[in-house]
Amino acid sequence: MKNKQSQSDPWKRFHGPNLGYLNTLYEKYSEDPGTVEPDIREIFDQWGAPPLAEVLKNGVANGGSKGKADRGTQAISKAEQMNVHVDKASIEAVHADKIVALEKLAQNIRTYGHCEAKVNPLKQEKDQNNRLLDPEYYGLSEEDLKGLPATMIWPNHDLASNENAFEGICRLKKLYTGPISFEFHHVHHLKEREWLTQMVESGELDQPISTEDKIELLQSLTKVETFEKFLHRTFVGQKRFSIEGLDSLVPLINELIRSAVSDGVQHTFMGMAHRGRLNVLAHILEKPYEAIFAEFHNAPNQELVPSEGSVGINYGWSGDVKYHLGASRKFTKGSEVSAKVTLANNPSHLEFVNPVVEGFTRAAQEKSDQAGYPEQKSEQALAILVHGDAAFPGQGVVTETLNLSRLRGYKIGGSIHIIANNRIGFTTEMRDARSTKYASDPAKGFEIPIIHVNADDPEACLAAARLACKYRLLFQKDFLIDLVGYRRYGHNETDDPSTTHFQLYDQINNHSTVRRLYADQLLEEGIISAEAVDEMEKQAEVQIQAAYKKLKEQEKHKEEYDVKDTYKPTSAEFQEKLDKINTAVPIEALRKINENLLIRPEGFTIYPKLERILKRREEALLVDGYVDWGLAETLAFATILKDGTAIRLTGQDSERGTFAHRHLILHDAENERTYSPLHTLPEAKASFSIYNSPLSEAAAMGFEYGYDSFAANSLVLWEAQFGDFVNAAQVLLDQFLAAGKAKWGQQSGLVLLLPHGYEGQGPEHSSARLERFLQQSAENNWTVVNVTKAAQYFHLLRRQAAELQKNEARPLVIMSPKSLIREKRVYSPSTAFSEGRFEPILEQEGLGKETEKVKRLLFCSGKVAVDLEAELNTEEHTTLHIVRIEQLYPFPESRVSEIIERFKNLQEVVWVQEEPQNMGPWTYMEPKLKALLPESIQVKYVGRQARSSPAEGQPNVHKKEQIRIVREALSQ
Repeated sequence: MKNKQSQSDPWKRFHGPNLGYLNTLYEKYSEDPGTVEPDIREIFDQWGAPPLAEVLKNGVANGGSKGKADRGTQAISKAEQMNVHVDKASIEAVHADKIVALEKLAQNIRTYGHCEAKVNPLKQEKDQNNRLLDPEYYGLSEEDLKGLPATMIWPNHDLASNENAFEGICRLKKLYTGPISFEFHHVHHLKEREWLTQMVESGELDQPISTEDKIELLQSLTKVETFEKFLHRTFVGQKRFSIEGLDSLVPLINELIRSAVSDGVQHTFMGMAHRGRLNVLAHILEKPYEAIFAEFHNAPNQELVPSEGSVGINYGWSGDVKYHLGASRKFTKGSEVSAKVTLANNPSHLEFVNPVVEGFTRAAQEKSDQAGYPEQKSEQALAILVHGDAAFPGQGVVTETLNLSRLRGYKIGGSIHIIANNRIGFTTEMRDARSTKYASDPAKGFEIPIIHVNADDPEACLAAARLACKYRLLFQKDFLIDLVGYRRYGHNETDDPSTTHFQLYDQINNHSTVRRLYADQLLEEGIISAEAVDEMEKQAEVQIQAAYKKLKEQEKHKEEYDVKDTYKPTSAEFQEKLDKINTAVPIEALRKINENLLIRPEGFTIYPKLERILKRREEALLVDGYVDWGLAETLAFATILKDGTAIRLTGQDSERGTFAHRHLILHDAENERTYSPLHTLPEAKASFSIYNSPLSEAAAMGFEYGYDSFAANSLVLWEAQFGDFVNAAQVLLDQFLAAGKAKWGQQSGLVLLLPHGYEGQGPEHSSARLERFLQQSAENNWTVVNVTKAAQYFHLLRRQAAELQKNEARPLVIMSPKSLIREKRVYSPSTAFSEGRFEPILEQEGLGKETEKVKRLLFCSGKVAVDLEAELNTEEHTTLHIVRIEQLYPFPESRVSEIIERFKNLQEVVWVQEEPQNMGPWTYMEPKLKALLPESIQVKYVGRQARSSPAEGQPNVHKKEQIRIVREALSQ
């Protein structure tokens, strides 16, 4: 036992109730050291139990039915026997229920203070947990509290000052039940909780702001309100999704950006839905008023576009509504750009922009000009995500995105989340919108600290912003601000909310705006005069009116815009550009790269079965060698890295590959070390990132789309475990990949690897829903392929990487193989990599040489072409020719036409597919083939009949159907 009577004895400082309370703390410490204050914990760590605890431990604590006085006498006697000094007051205090009750009260104020907080601008709801904050609930009177020192709340702490417990409890309640309330007891990390508690209880959040800052804040609120009022009276009946009721969102975001920039953030990315978006564009992104007004007037004007990403229907794009558009703003110091803020374009699918913004941010944080994984500096970029209160708990993509926050392939050093909480979703009330108390509750599962703040208290909003930035900077984790306000009008300005919520909107209509409330506060404080308030409002109105007048003058002299006159390159012109890209690599260079890829670190032990597979690659590039799909991909990646283009590949099980074909991350069989040959490749001039993704499609794909859009010169690939898994990311496909360039001018070169093919694995693992991609194919928006040769895949990836450098990239959708990965008919000779290029069409070898004999022409795509080749007898099928459409979109029209014209005696054209008739390429291909044929020749169909489910569930049924399709197609 440590010597408690030494000169440095810490217990001498504690007497009476304090020593008794110290004993209570030691009991908590014994159960969980993390539950007591750090300074007290340090004493216990060094000195062990306080004297009183040792006395009680040795027989006094269990005093049976004896009264407190008897137990006190017994304890003193026991202390004398142990040669330990304790006074009578201390002994009696250990049994004082008041001390225990006080400790519980203080802790519950910290934990449940948010239940009584004044964060709702309209009214204070009653909460059954409020009684936990009432001293009477614990049997404590005001006199009881005044008789106890505040050190019972903050033991041995400077925060206790010279207060008694009553004063301390009053101060604690004020901190936790004011216009800001806190939830962070779900955060398990002890240092984080202690830091958050210190920030709240030290009063640092209550630091007064300067007079200049207060006037600036009022000016910001004035601009926000004046802008909304002008839009409301000028563009009557037009949707704008007003910010009113959450006006403080603008100064809140501005404070976040200001704090972030001062901390060294160079790029801030924001994602938000449409509520308040126009005001954010005007007053944070500084999009000119006249540019916004032009969008109300349906008057696209090239001169009014302030920056990339903020476009109407200019330049031939189909455009988007004004409240979906994004913009960028640069902050400068002198002639140098010190920081940039970007608001991402976002469709009405609310929260699906979240992973996109996080992908932007990760890309901005990474430096990828060296081999290995890229260097990440999370302090360089910040993501701010503004959510809706109905959408945050309602949309699954929110939770998917939150789950990315701590994963090594996706973490960005913490995002700052804001819930723009107007406490209603369209007409749906909270009780019907979520099963949780707060909209923010889903964040608790990810241990994200939460602040609830009253939107009618703009100074509290700024304090919340500062705390969020400090926390993120220190702990590199997400933080959430629940901005609680209301919605002054309906879901949009054409909707009358009073039909369903008359009492609520009667209250809102009689509630002053935050600008008026804050102006009155400053008037009362003597900071500003009434005349100055009026002048501030007048100047804001003058600025807006001047911008509107400028727009009206420009409209008088502007010609009517005609979308039809806009030039768009044809598919043939687009294909011609692609054909000029050289993707071949000299054979000697390939052999040297392959040799380097097979080098292992010294002492690295590979699983024997895998070692045999990799060893076969040694001879693949010899004169008579053949390259399989997995090696073709690896060679493509290696040569792309050699060209200086960085690569990022993610997906479920992508490191190994779902079908155990990739193996780009090797595992030491003896110690679980990992190694990638592409990280140490001598030829590599750029980084290679590969990560297994979580079991997510929407957030995972959205993240890669965002990463690719920002890192425009990197080759970014997302792989589905099976092609049909992409269904769960359909919103990303529809709104971003397929239409992003048409709507917003947002370019992407993202590659999707979607395993596709009918192999008897049932409805869920057969189809990547190829038909959906073809249905959305237009305006050269992407490339859709279904390739059947390893060399085709090699050249395709290299072509895509080369396109990125020309700023002409489109997304690339690949129906990737499953069983074909190991099918020898898919292997390619080494010469196919050192010569040639990607071919949109492949003709079946051994057929079609005697053109005059060909009467029947089969067109097909993908795995069914290999099945046809396996059954084909070239000597018997002299009147037949087979053409594989490897690139479905853009459709290679001229090449198909050349083939058709080659066969003068053609009588029959057949489209063959393994997908059902209402799926796959048939409905896309039929009109295209028909347009190239004479009227006397019809396009026939061979394949599965139309079905509601993509494939059969029974392998034997599948096999019979597959045989029927192949034989019917090959029959003369």
